[in-house]
Amino acid sequence: MGREIVIPGDLLSNDRRKAGEGTYVERGKVYASIYGILDKRDKIRVIPLAGRYIPSPGDVVIGNIIEVGFAFWKVEINSPYEGVLNVTEVNRKIDLNKIDEFLNVGDMIIGRVKKIDPAMRVELTLKGEKFFGKIKDGRVIEIAHTRVPRVIGRGGSMISLLKKETGCSIYVGQNGRIWIKGDENSMDILASAIALIEREAHTIGLTEKVEALIKSEKEKLRGGESATKA
Repeated sequence: MGREIVIPGDLLSNDRRKAGEGTYVERGKVYASIYGILDKRDKIRVIPLAGRYIPSPGDVVIGNIIEVGFAFWKVEINSPYEGVLNVTEVNRKIDLNKIDEFLNVGDMIIGRVKKIDPAMRVELTLKGEKFFGKIKDGRVIEIAHTRVPRVIGRGGSMISLLKKETGCSIYVGQNGRIWIKGDENSMDILASAIALIEREAHTIGLTEKVEALIKSEKEKLRGGESATKA
């Protein structure tokens, strides 16, 4: 059984106090403002099923360096809007004559959206978290940004499950990019689990499906290792 899909204008509640993301209030009633999945836990919200990522201040994002300037880098963040990272927003002093030695075109980074001006110029920062900075190993997986909440889960439940069952480190960007780090086999299993979450994000019982997939992939791996030893 799938979750309820709503469209703009659908009546969701008669209690305006329950209005959350993806809704609007009119005459004390709550209506859907976007097309998406209805979530009635806690507050009523609508999780979008489509659309490009639009950055907000505070978002953690994974980006790709696309241009090196005199004292800044331009960053592609899987959005209609590019990010700008100034040298003052990194955790070390940068020699402006060697700026490309710190970050160059093609490098990928994890950072945060610091602020956005009225013209939608997106300023990024690498300050604030120890894992912010250049990605040097692991893999980056890209999914629809609308599926990010399902990868994280309520209260971080899904991402905790993924970490525990695969032994991998996972850092999720709000822009739909996920950095995973672990041994190759574990990253393969984790990538399959994330693909399942993206594919079936709208269904009920997703946690059980993810657990079953990971268990099955682990058993296949153990079976392969046993055959090799034999």
